[in-house]
Amino acid sequence: MTTTELTITPLTVPQNLDDPDAADFIAFGELNRLICDEEVGLPDLAESSSQMLASWQDESDWLHVGYVARRGEEIVGMVSLAYAQEEHAKAAEFDLLVPAAYADQGILDALLLHAEDDARRRGRDVLQTWTLHRPVTGDDALVPKTGWGRIPPTALSALLESHGYGLEQVERNSELDLYADSAVLEHALAEATAFAGEDYRSLAWELPTPPALRDGYAAVLARLVTDAPSGDMEFDEEVWDADRVARRDVRMTSAGELVAVAAVEHIPTGEIVAYNELLIGSDRTGVTHQFGTLVAREHRGHRLGTIVKCANLLRWRELVPQSPRVSTFNAEENRPMLDINEALGFVPVSYAGAWQRKI
Repeated sequence: MTTTELTITPLTVPQNLDDPDAADFIAFGELNRLICDEEVGLPDLAESSSQMLASWQDESDWLHVGYVARRGEEIVGMVSLAYAQEEHAKAAEFDLLVPAAYADQGILDALLLHAEDDARRRGRDVLQTWTLHRPVTGDDALVPKTGWGRIPPTALSALLESHGYGLEQVERNSELDLYADSAVLEHALAEATAFAGEDYRSLAWELPTPPALRDGYAAVLARLVTDAPSGDMEFDEEVWDADRVARRDVRMTSAGELVAVAAVEHIPTGEIVAYNELLIGSDRTGVTHQFGTLVAREHRGHRLGTIVKCANLLRWRELVPQSPRVSTFNAEENRPMLDINEALGFVPVSYAGAWQRKI
């Protein structure tokens, strides 16, 4: 057992990853990938340090802070926190990153307490985090308050429970083979388009969002935290406008990423009422990630979710023909969206648990 004292210091956010002070931030990206690999065998779930850097540098909409745990000179864990910048915001989202080699040394507990103290200092009283899980294989599964989905216990979930966190929701991580026959997507798109009728028309673009669409896109992006199923997770309502969309576009493409958007406009009102986003890093042979997908509550039942998903996937196969698969997360209680995914060929590969504590 080591006797070297544990130290926890702030994570430096460099101006550039080539700068001398960038080593810890680069290690942060590498640790993210390691944790995803250890927990579920999917390192590509994590963003790279280059993909995260712009979001950490721009504090306009979210403040990101991190802390590095060391024994001597060795990094043994980190914790990152994200704070929405709206004046009314109450939540602090955090991510504990301790590799398996150090999970039994009290480092997780120390970093969790450090994160909670940081949240208190910033006046936040709702703490939220997510854990990664492989599919359930035993009888000791954890069931969220929603009653939908099950996850196996882990060292991190046990720690959170011991500190008073409740499992609020389970999300399913599914993947689709992008090399599969496109006939399923084409048929589903044709049927859904005919069903939706003439009041709806499809839109498509790649970031940056065209200026003429920013206001409409801002309105539907704002609804992701209010209209998407979230159990009892208390997400802060977000304030969106065209400028925020432009800032987000810069952050999402700063490291050479490609982002494609498929949307549906309600012609009588001119409102964007559904959207789907696909993103890939600068390596176009890597895994594609689905970001937001939403159908505005009052327009559900018209198969708009199928339209945006299929339209974007079909277009994506032309834009990025070398990406092998797309990964997405959906709440287990969101059966309408999971029904679409399953019909299109998505298969579950891992799960996430959403945890919350009020202090």
